Amino acid sequence: MANYGMAFDYKLCINCHACEVACKEENGIDLGAKNHRLWIQEDALVKGDFWDLDRSEISFMQMQCQECQDAPCLKACPNGAIYVDENGIVRLHQDKCDLTRACMEACPYDARYVDEKNHVTDKCIFCADTRLARGETTTACQITCPAKLRYFGDLDDENSEISKVLKEREHFTLKPEAGTKPKLFYLK
Repeated sequence: MANYGMAFDYKLCINCHACEVACKEENGIDLGAKNHRLWIQEDALVKGDFWDLDRSEISFMQMQCQECQDAPCLKACPNGAIYVDENGIVRLHQDKCDLTRACMEACPYDARYVDEKNHVTDKCIFCADTRLARGETTTACQITCPAKLRYFGDLDDENSEISKVLKEREHFTLKPEAGTKPKLFYLK
């Protein structure tokens, strides 16, 4: 048993979308699908005059399921289709999902979507049914990133790469006011 989490050194993102392509390939998702499992969101922070490019900053935020420890989607599902597996990953019993979309409405991160092929709601599950199931300890997005900005591993193992980086570096989570206790961390 593990308690998987991920951290991003988001300022190193070069917006190449390799992580997004690798994720879609690993999970059989059409390449053109927007906001499915993993996506890059461009945020522009403009300082001073918009046209003064030297004073503008553009950052690329890696967006996906935040793997909440207190998951609103799990609580909202009327069918018991959503559960937490032995590795602390929020998963879905596909045969129980009837597309009520209550989980989608409950997610403060807009991380759940309708998988049109399988007729269920879906989200990132840290490659639990592919790479982790094969005994691999990396995700497709992590292994593919040319900037090596993703850290993945067992949060309960003090010797794991993610535990070490979270001890050494300041970090934050998205929407802490939602009280979901995400296991995705953005490194400062």
